[in-house]
Amino acid sequence: MDFIQIHGYTASFNTTASFLPQAVKTIRTKNTSGISMFMYLLFTYGYFLWLLYGILTYNTPEIVANAITCGFASVILYYKIKY
Repeated sequence: MDFIQIHGYTASFNTTASFLPQAVKTIRTKNTSGISMFMYLLFTYGYFLWLLYGILTYNTPEIVANAITCGFASVILYYKIKY
């Protein structure tokens, strides 16, 4: 693994991990009043597109990070729609 891959994985880990506290808080409290529905729709769709881009370019750090972040964002979006 070279420096560029390590950099990619480190960046991916940090941006992905930043969503975990929000996802946990949303699941625990079921409170999404401070979250914009339109913003989260665009945000989740954007991460889905980045995931597809990572798949199409065979970029493993991008695939892993965007798959996980898209999952977290989808959970938050689900709670926003449900509650």
